[in-house]
Amino acid sequence: MKNKITTAILCVCTVLLTITFSIALPICVRPFYYAHIEKYNLVELTGKTEAQIKEAYNQVLDYLTLPNKDFSTGDFIYSEEGKNHFVDCKVLFTLNFAVLFISLAVIILLIVLKRKNIIEFSKPFSLNPSFTSGLSTLLLFVIIGLVAAIDFDKAFVVFHNIFFYGKDNWMFDSQQDELILALPQEFFLNCGILIVASIIIISLCLIINAIIKKIKSK
Repeated sequence: MKNKITTAILCVCTVLLTITFSIALPICVRPFYYAHIEKYNLVELTGKTEAQIKEAYNQVLDYLTLPNKDFSTGDFIYSEEGKNHFVDCKVLFTLNFAVLFISLAVIILLIVLKRKNIIEFSKPFSLNPSFTSGLSTLLLFVIIGLVAAIDFDKAFVVFHNIFFYGKDNWMFDSQQDELILALPQEFFLNCGILIVASIIIISLCLIINAIIKKIKSK
């Protein structure tokens, strides 16, 4: 029997997995950041060596992604306000990875149940549920990507006002929080481009997969 509820759960989890996986890419692939050091002259800008910049970045990322890690910025000085912003960031990072792993686990469980003929997915638009998941995610992030591309500076501020509501500790003073010099806005712009590109590619793969399966079934 086809179940619309399990299909809806599958679609929602697929959307969530696509988004959280894409967000995790620039976080987990640290060489992505390393490539910015020379490109944006971060050694000259910060007055630190490339090794010091990498060490500081790695220590911050370790704190944000691993449990029981003390906060550190290596040889870069930081303020309590700056540290508190990274404490807030850690909550968002933890939430992203939690949603990623939970959605992945639910998808695997649903697929196993389907293969055992315990459940059956319905087919919105007479297509595999991956089509709905891919199309929904694609439309959402094409719109977000276009808005951010029109005015990234404004989008950057709006993002922080939403996720760090009522706080201004994300507006760093480079005299008190030197690490901000090693995190230029271009890096965050490129992170956004990578995330949106990943989402678009995964979404298109889901859509194409659904279309191919429909053609093969005829």
